[in-house]
Formats: sequence, C-alpha cells, structure tokens
Amino acid sequence: MALHKTPPNSRGYYVKMKLLHKHGRPHHHQEKNCFYKYYKWLLWLSLSLYFFTSYLISNNNHAKQPSHHQTPHVSRTLIESNNTAPSQSLHSRGSSSLKNLKVFVYDLPPKYNTDWLSNERCSKHLFASEVAIHRALLTSEVRTFDPYEADFFFVPVYVSCNFSTVNGFPAIGHARSLIASAVSLLSSEYPFWNRSRGSDHVFVASHDFGSCFHTLEDVAVADGVPEIMRNSIVLQTFGVVYEHPCQKVEHVVIPPYVSPESVQDTMENSPVNGRRDIWVFFRGKMELHPKNVSGRFYSKKVRTMIWRKFNGDRRFYLQRHRFAGYQSEIARSVFCLCPLGWAPWSPRLVESVALGCVPVVIADGIRLPFLSAVKWSEISITVAERDVGRLAEILERVAATNLSTIQRNLWDPATRRALLFNSQVREGDATWQVLRALSEKLDRSYRGSRVSRQLDFDT
Repeated sequence: MALHKTPPNSRGYYVKMKLLHKHGRPHHHQEKNCFYKYYKWLLWLSLSLYFFTSYLISNNNHAKQPSHHQTPHVSRTLIESNNTAPSQSLHSRGSSSLKNLKVFVYDLPPKYNTDWLSNERCSKHLFASEVAIHRALLTSEVRTFDPYEADFFFVPVYVSCNFSTVNGFPAIGHARSLIASAVSLLSSEYPFWNRSRGSDHVFVASHDFGSCFHTLEDVAVADGVPEIMRNSIVLQTFGVVYEHPCQKVEHVVIPPYVSPESVQDTMENSPVNGRRDIWVFFRGKMELHPKNVSGRFYSKKVRTMIWRKFNGDRRFYLQRHRFAGYQSEIARSVFCLCPLGWAPWSPRLVESVALGCVPVVIADGIRLPFLSAVKWSEISITVAERDVGRLAEILERVAATNLSTIQRNLWDPATRRALLFNSQVREGDATWQVLRALSEKLDRSYRGSRVSRQLDFDT
C-alpha cells in the first residue's frame, strides 16, 4: 500500500502505518519491509526525544524566572516605592546618587533671608554657608515644589548677616527670635511642621557655637539649643567629639564658608603643587595678653603661646594683622596652623586644604566635617593644645618622615571639592555632602517613616 493512499479517517501518521502493516503489502514491496520497519522506529524515537527535550527546556526556564503567582497579594505601597520611596533607592545605590531625595524649600518672606543680602558681606563671610546652601538648593535636582512628596523641609533663615556697626563682626543676638518667628509663620500656614514636630525640618547655624546662637561658650552653654529647634536637624560648623550642650540636637557638622571663586583665583597664580617657601604659616588674631577686655582667655591661651614661643623663629611666618591677599601666603606654605579661636573651628581648615597647605589642627576634641568624604587623618596633623610649645619639633619630625604622603593625599581634587560650597550643587561638593548626610537620616522624615511602616506592615 503506497504512502500517499491515506485512509480518509486516518488520525495520524503512526496510526496509518499500523493500518498498512495490518493489511499487508503487495508482493513487489516485500523487499522494503526492513527499511520501513527501521524508518518507523527511528521516526518514533526522534519524535519522543524532541517532545521530551522540549519539556525539559520549558520547565527549566520557568524555574529560573521569578514566579508572579506565588504571592496572591502584592502591596501597592511596595510597587509605588520604586518611584516614591527615596530610602530604598538611596540605600540600594549607596550614596553615589541623590536623585530620589526630595527637599522642599520654604518660600519665606524676604525679611528672613534675602533682605539681608543688601550687605554684600552676607554672602561672602565665613558664616555664609547659610546663604550658599539656600542658593544651591533652589536650583538643585533634589528640590521639590510639592511638599507632600518631600523628605525634608529647608527653613532659610539668615541669622549671621546682622553685622555690628562697632566692630563689623556678625551680631546674632536676634537669631532666636527670628527663627521662632519663622517657625510660627510656617507652622500656621503649612501642616508639615506640626505633623512631625519639626523632626524633618533643616536649619543652618554656621557660627561659633552652632545652634546655641552665641559667640562665647559659657553663655552659649547656659542658653543651650532653643527649645523650638530641639527636635529638628541643624547644619552647624560647631562640632566636638565629647558631649556638649550645643550638640544636643540632631546635627550635621559642616565646613565654614570659603569662596570657591577666591580659591580658584589664587590657584591660577599659585598652583597647589607649586613652590612653597614658607615652612609654617599663621595670620590672624593673636592676643599679646590672653585675657582680653571681656575677662576671658581667647583661644585658651594657645595663640598667645604660639606667638611668644615662635615669633622669633625664622621658620615660622606669623602675622597678627589682616591682609587681603593672605590666601596667596597659604599657597606658598608647607604647614598652616589652625588653632582654635573662641570656638574650635576656623576657616583656615578649609583654606589650607583648598590651597594645598597641610593643616596643623590645634583644638582638642574638635569634630571635623564630612568624615566619610575627607580623610582628615591622612591630610592633616593634629597637635594637642598642651604640646603647642613643641610645634617645631613635631613638624620637623613630620617633614622628615611622611610629609610627601600627606601632601599627595591633600592635593586630591575630590578633597578640596568636598569642603567648598558652590552656587549650584555639584557632585561631591559641600552642599552635596550635606544632602548625602541627610539621606542617611531618612528615619526622621515623616514621609520616609510612613513608607517604611507601610512596608513593614505589608511584609
């Protein structure tokens, strides 16, 4: 029976072959019996292998792919968190990107901030980080105009621009009342302060003793942090490693303000790896008699001891008077002394690093800014206040051992960038470091904590 004569009711090739076999074949095809028998079994084996291997491949692929049917209910919050929960995205990517962090900047009346800019010193002096951070946030990608999606709320109050008509120094006696007035205003017009009791609100306190708002430590300690701010986050220049009343608030230690434009201008004329013909440098206030007119000892006598001990030493270039071009002197120096003043910190810390001069920190217990970004132990020298009389000996030892290593670490552009505030946020700069620090405090955010609690509930 020929293969093309297929019975009309045939249900498959295998069945047809059985029927053909059942009814026999004409005599002239008998010699092909072996071939058909062999062909039949070969075809059967091939089809069996094909379907079997297809089954295995199909099941293996399903096993490798996550099943979408294992969990009958998927939380809507969990799905939406891919786009709306910065805590997850920030931690999953580390701190390399802050794209999902959201900060709402209050638009306060100008009497709280921009009115003070009529004095150009307001945006340029050592306390001007309060202005620089505000300006940078206004054009930053992290800024949101929708307060309901904000992780943090920035309160732009400038308290360091009220310059004394007597000595020209910033007078901050008005700081507490100005901040209290701003909080009263925003808490009456917005619901966000009241719902979190201010825990996700951010202030800047860029003066001597930070959130205690006084230039003298004993008065600052007695006054303490204003009650209205004690539950908030304060960006402050003051920081020590021991317990202190002016740190009894959630805070981030930030560097004092140094103009990045002035640093750039100086570096164009004096590159950081250029010639340095001054061995030890200091220019600034050094009391000849440490107890000043207020009856207090300025700098805990440290600066006076430096002057008395090393003023006649030709290796030390010490100057007590102001000089507009003093940054060029820093750029020519190997070591720059950074002793405490009324407070432990000083702008010399930033200027020294920015201009490639090894900072010599003389301020017991000081906590330096942005420890995760700036490896202070690798770029600076720390001298105890009690050892200030041995400065020459200590620095001679450093010069003879690991000075070149310290300078190589110091001259890393990323280190300089981390301490300078720019008018617009740049990755790695000082405002970026502030945002990075805030991203590690998302547990204080009302929005972040709500998402976290919802995730825990759904889990």
